[in-house]
Amino acid sequence: MDWMAWTWPTAVFFLIIAGTLIVFTVLAIKYPETPRTGVLRIETTRGDRLFITLLGSAFINLAWLGLLGAPQWGALIVSFFYAIAVFRWV
Repeated sequence: MDWMAWTWPTAVFFLIIAGTLIVFTVLAIKYPETPRTGVLRIETTRGDRLFITLLGSAFINLAWLGLLGAPQWGALIVSFFYAIAVFRWV
């Protein structure tokens, strides 16, 4: 798998995503929830909000790279606040 250029940051990223999915699966089993309607006026569950967060964070990071070219720490901070907003209001 040399062609994939696996680095420690890449491995950590995928481990964090896998860990998040495991935690959300355990939460769904232990604490079932009912869908809620937020600002998007669609019913969402925890998993839906996680998907929206991951997708939006990917776009934030791509836009950060394309438009600013600055270190990714700033995009990480913006993505963190985006995640808080999604889980709070969506």
